[in-house]
Amino acid sequence: MYGRVDWTGGDTVACTNERGDRLDLNWEDGPTPMQVVMQMIGACSTADLVLGLKERSFSEVWVEMDGTRAKTVPKVFTDIHMVYHVRGDVPLKLVERIVAKSHEKYCTVSQMFVDVNMTHACEVHN
Repeated sequence: MYGRVDWTGGDTVACTNERGDRLDLNWEDGPTPMQVVMQMIGACSTADLVLGLKERSFSEVWVEMDGTRAKTVPKVFTDIHMVYHVRGDVPLKLVERIVAKSHEKYCTVSQMFVDVNMTHACEVHN
């Protein structure tokens, strides 16, 4: 895996991978690197959830996240709470099982945060 981050002036950077896919960040007028890190936990586990629901009828999946950081430097995450939402005809128990398995085993991003108290809840909206 290859990644590159180029400062593009002011408060901005361009992040690229080996295929040339680019993610532009402005840490003053956009998401900060820490916000993006937290959101990548949600992106990774959302992918697991969507793939786990492939045989079900659903139209939307989203996760709301709330992170708490240490008060002193380095201001690492201490707690992250995620609420997963699925809109569709999906059993809540199935969503809960997929999300739990994602964080226990499959979501590589969340596995990197071993010292963070990560909690989650799930809601199904018909």
